[in-house]
Amino acid sequence: MTLAVMQPYLFPYIGYFQLIKAVDVFVFYDDVNFIKQGWINRNQILVNHEANLFTVPLKKASSFKQINQVEINVTLYPQWKKKFLRKIEQSYTKAPYFKEVFPLISNVFSAPLSNISNLAIHSIIEVSNYLELNKKFMISSETFSETKEQERTQKLISINHHLKATTYINALGGKELYSKEEFRREGIKLHFLKPNLNAYEQFGSEFVKGLSMIDILMFNSKEDIIKMLTNFSLI
Repeated sequence: MTLAVMQPYLFPYIGYFQLIKAVDVFVFYDDVNFIKQGWINRNQILVNHEANLFTVPLKKASSFKQINQVEINVTLYPQWKKKFLRKIEQSYTKAPYFKEVFPLISNVFSAPLSNISNLAIHSIIEVSNYLELNKKFMISSETFSETKEQERTQKLISINHHLKATTYINALGGKELYSKEEFRREGIKLHFLKPNLNAYEQFGSEFVKGLSMIDILMFNSKEDIIKMLTNFSLI
């Protein structure tokens, strides 16, 4: 069985969904520290041919809190959501797949969720369903609470053992953090996923990379995106 464990990010880039595609079971790593200025509550979309940052307002966000402990600011959120959905509509209304994708985005942000972990997870699962990624999703805080106090590598190894995984795939950024030899000694093959991200048409202007999955969904058919999900290499 092949496993991946990753923090939940809000409408993450396509490499995140390639990681989901590559495994049998995907665990949302929600009981590790929140990353301020990271991608848990923010991302980028295309506005006037440029990358434009959006950020979900949070209540007392702190890197000393776990991701699942960080609450959405319910006072600011309704007005923020209204403005953000209007920005999506204005920016992408002429995109070829706007009519199919806008309801998905609107439904995610309209869900009655109070913390950023649940909102980010909801965004990922909804996109996965749209792209027919029929995987088993789990949440670390709900199933692996006994690993909470373990060191980073040991925690991942414990989750692998719990699920009887024989192969663990990590995002490429973990290459400096995790040792293939250490996992091998525990009977686990460790690979790192390197996305191959090709340019695609964006209103005929110069390609802007590094955007949220929202952008790819707006400009590409479901069938083409499903093909993109296999465009990676394991190292």
